[in-house]
Amino acid sequence: MNEPLAERIRPKTLDEYISQQHLVGKNGVLTNLIKQGIIPSLILWGPPGIGKTTLANIIATESNRPFYTLSAISSGVKDVRDVIEKAKKSGGLFTAKNPILFIDEIHRFSKSQQDSLLGAVEKGWVTLIGATTENPSFEVIPALLSRCQVYILNSFDKNDLIALLHRAMIKDELLLPKKITLKETDALLQVSGGDARKLLNIFDLLVSTEDKIEITNKLVLEKIQKNTTRYDKTGEQHYDIISAFIKSIRGSDPNGALYWLARMLEGGEDVKFIARRLLISASEDIGNANPTALILANNTFQAVSVIGNPESRIILSQCAVYLANSPKSNASYLAIKNAQNLVRETGDLSIPLHLRNAPTKLMKDLDYGKNYKYAHDFPNNFVEQEFLPVEISGTKIYEPGINQRENQFRDFLKKRWHKKYNY
Repeated sequence: MNEPLAERIRPKTLDEYISQQHLVGKNGVLTNLIKQGIIPSLILWGPPGIGKTTLANIIATESNRPFYTLSAISSGVKDVRDVIEKAKKSGGLFTAKNPILFIDEIHRFSKSQQDSLLGAVEKGWVTLIGATTENPSFEVIPALLSRCQVYILNSFDKNDLIALLHRAMIKDELLLPKKITLKETDALLQVSGGDARKLLNIFDLLVSTEDKIEITNKLVLEKIQKNTTRYDKTGEQHYDIISAFIKSIRGSDPNGALYWLARMLEGGEDVKFIARRLLISASEDIGNANPTALILANNTFQAVSVIGNPESRIILSQCAVYLANSPKSNASYLAIKNAQNLVRETGDLSIPLHLRNAPTKLMKDLDYGKNYKYAHDFPNNFVEQEFLPVEISGTKIYEPGINQRENQFRDFLKKRWHKKYNY
């Protein structure tokens, strides 16, 4: 039998499906939809190897619908139209039992390919299930995204992955006769990078030639030769290298930033993915220490979207070097985090009357907007007044970073507010 272990023990029902309880648990949203027989078009978003394809198959099986599948890597517009025609003939038009069309890696579909799906989804010829490892807000056209529900699949934790190994040992007919002991699993989990498919296939490789085996960290590291220079756009390397890239920028090391950028470029990484991460870094790690960084990063994203490869590498290099050499501040990142925590802790506090809008006479009679001081009517366009709810008046949320520009912010606030912003 040449079928991989991951295929041999692929779950067939929701009861067999491990993890994602928020979707397929007893009260999970997809569980309830399947029970009701109502399956909307949807996008499953999450890292590789966590069961997106498996879940799509289970949804089709448990809702008793015809199931068609396409891969965005190998399918063109003609393939999409052909499978839609087959689906139309196999399902009832405008019924709750529309055939399901599953598209793996839907983020790789071009705009024209995605456009070719619109009519079928809108008219009810098919129920679309798309799987993606990338943020669908960026990779799926708005017209199609608006017709789909987006469900996020979380990464497997250690317990999920170990449960998968135990399931394999008792469910797979080839492994069942073997005497396998899981003495240590840290190296096995690390090598798999949280990818369940990769984990099972490595496990299968380890035990396939032995009838009795004890899994240890030493055994895994000896038998599994990791090619650390390989770049897998859909696996662990994808996330580890972008992490190393951003941390090099955060650490003000242009050499490191350029090296990891080159690793991604040589591996064929999507230049827009890299540019998006530069945008995030410009705000999270540099912020108001150098506001121009965000402008440059945004221009970089726009430029690589138009230019494409191979010239995009020059633009990305320029931006990465600029960000690495910029002064750093995470003050804005921490400030919004503090503000959100404060909102969660205090709830929906009442808006002070003087800050409320008063478009009607009734609202004015209720003192909406009363005693509000219009800043531009005062010297230096400033006048002291409270802008927070009474219950949290005086709470400090924003702490300027220690850098030239934010030192100016600190001086500005001290001069205006005196004690309130006496950092």
